[in-house]
Amino acid sequence: MELLADVLLDSALDTAELVPFLLLTYVAMEVIEHGTADRAERLIARADKGGPVLGALLGALPQCGFSAMAATLHSGRVITVGTLVAVILSTSDELIPVFVANGAAAGRLGAIVGAKVVIGMVVGLLVDVALRALHRAGDGRPHIAELCERTHCRCTEADAAQGEAGSRGRSQADACGCHHHGHDHGARGHGRWWHIVRSALVHTVEVTLFIFLVTLAFGLAIELVGQEALAQALSSHPIRATFLAALIGLIPNCGASVAISQLFLDGALSTGAMLAGLLVSGGMGLLVLFRTNADVRQNVGIVAFVYAVGVACGLVAGAMGIVL
Repeated sequence: MELLADVLLDSALDTAELVPFLLLTYVAMEVIEHGTADRAERLIARADKGGPVLGALLGALPQCGFSAMAATLHSGRVITVGTLVAVILSTSDELIPVFVANGAAAGRLGAIVGAKVVIGMVVGLLVDVALRALHRAGDGRPHIAELCERTHCRCTEADAAQGEAGSRGRSQADACGCHHHGHDHGARGHGRWWHIVRSALVHTVEVTLFIFLVTLAFGLAIELVGQEALAQALSSHPIRATFLAALIGLIPNCGASVAISQLFLDGALSTGAMLAGLLVSGGMGLLVLFRTNADVRQNVGIVAFVYAVGVACGLVAGAMGIVL
């Protein structure tokens, strides 16, 4: 029972840290959706090409909220696949706090964070270039209303009745505050902001609950396996350790990056295996992606690609004998 209580508390705290980021993201997206103008869309489109650079820099900050934010923005097609990949690869998660707590040299920490940022930028830019060349980069316009509909923006019965009483061309999503570009948004002033805040809150609560449940499940799994067992499995064979570390990094829980960082500092992981695990360890980003993005094939493809990049970089670092 004590173990369950500890994991429950840790899962609740990890999830609570994401709530401000999720709420801010959904409010911003609702504002864009309600007040979109052609100029705003052009600005977003122009920012796309440099998105991976900015995304990689933001992901390096010592938290995992930006990966969740990036996943949500990608689900609404506000940012590109390359930008999302750049954020995930560069996300530091618990890397910096663990290194600082252990008194690791600043140069050592800077080299690892710098490598993640550079890899994130380069890979993200290449992904966007490849998708544009293959004409699979989308139409370059946000699709926030579709995201709202996919994540089941719910109206109260009164709102639904009000929506039915309004013009016949208005959908139930419009009554929820989920509007399409170019439509008459109707509500102004306080009413408009109420629709924006309410819809953002609904999205935030739904995604937060989903994250908490999955985080709890993975947290229990990590605790039951134990860090000593992980160390033994990862230190026995360098190449196998690289693949296993990357798999552990995929676990959408801050404990994954903590375990990888601590095992590396304890000498149980090589530089290559550590790099593979921390490149893949994108916080809650991939979990949020599966919750908000309807294209399951694309989600699986992104996960597989990120894993492949992490393993490849780890194997190259090992083959070159890089030691940090």
